[in-house]
Amino acid sequence: MVKLHWRQEGYREVQAETLEEVVREALREIPGDNFFIEDAGLFVSALNGFPGVYSAYVFKKIGNEGILKLLKGEENREAVFRSVVGLKLSGEVRLFTGEVRGRIASEPKGSAGFGYDPIFIPSGYSTTFAEAPELKQELSHRRRALEKLAAHLSRL
Repeated sequence: MVKLHWRQEGYREVQAETLEEVVREALREIPGDNFFIEDAGLFVSALNGFPGVYSAYVFKKIGNEGILKLLKGEENREAVFRSVVGLKLSGEVRLFTGEVRGRIASEPKGSAGFGYDPIFIPSGYSTTFAEAPELKQELSHRRRALEKLAAHLSRL
């Protein structure tokens, strides 16, 4: 059995090209050992992966309406939510990635969830994550990454 304890730790988030780089640098910067950290982003194909590693900042600045405006008239609305969990355990660093593929809706729908949930429709479905929070829990990119982390820890 693994016991987890929430520890809020301030650190400088680097500006990098990939979530993996952001997480690896955070693992280096945060003092101590035996912890994990997670970072996630929304990567939109037609926008060359934007907002990607800048997802939180972009959401604060332009929100869902801004993303929809950038995609106005665009037929390719493919997107992926990606999460990277970094584990630092006894000096060893491991990364675990989870993804959920989908597309960006033409307008926000639903009131559950947060962030980009009202505009993200997972592949094979017709509702946004904000319309179907149980679907988000089932398909979650964070869940997928954390399940890989849990599987790794259970083998130790």
